[in-house]
Amino acid sequence: MPFGLTNAPTTFMDLMNRIFRQYLGSFVVVFIDDISIYSRNDEEHKEHLRIVLKTLQEHQLYAKLSKYAFWLREVKFLGHVISSKGVVVDPPKIESVMEWQKPTNAHEVLTFLGLAGYYRRFVEGFSKLFGPLTTLKKKNAMFVWSEDYEKSFQELKRKLTTASVLALPKPQKLYVAFNDASKMGLGCVLMQEERVVAYAL
Repeated sequence: MPFGLTNAPTTFMDLMNRIFRQYLGSFVVVFIDDISIYSRNDEEHKEHLRIVLKTLQEHQLYAKLSKYAFWLREVKFLGHVISSKGVVVDPPKIESVMEWQKPTNAHEVLTFLGLAGYYRRFVEGFSKLFGPLTTLKKKNAMFVWSEDYEKSFQELKRKLTTASVLALPKPQKLYVAFNDASKMGLGCVLMQEERVVAYAL
């Protein structure tokens, strides 16, 4: 399928989700033409690989051997590095945040907030830092970079570049959510086995 067509990625993603539906969330993650297989041990992984390859073959879908990567202990996936230890922000993304210059217009603020927002689950108190900067993204608003904006910008950068490892969620285990609220905003952290799975708000 040529991916240059407008609806090609959506159509292909739908096909992949239908093909792997019974395995999604158990040992398969699919994003367009990327398939990640995760397992608890080598024996289980062998079986999972066999199932995925057989499923592709049954649906006459083929991939280049050069595109495969087998038996990885950690994998880069959609801007994250995932391993048995948990999930971290991909180091090149951290580098680009560290080097990010102070925004000089609404478009640059919007671009920075887009990147920062993608990694919000790694940052405790994200909306407190994010909130003030959103007032600058209005197109016709006068752009004045104040000390408060600079403080939020630098603190958000610092927190993004020192983000801790998030735990991989275990669906069969108990989740604990800690919530906090004030006149300034809301806060929430999702935990499992005393480890942070994600920060929200």
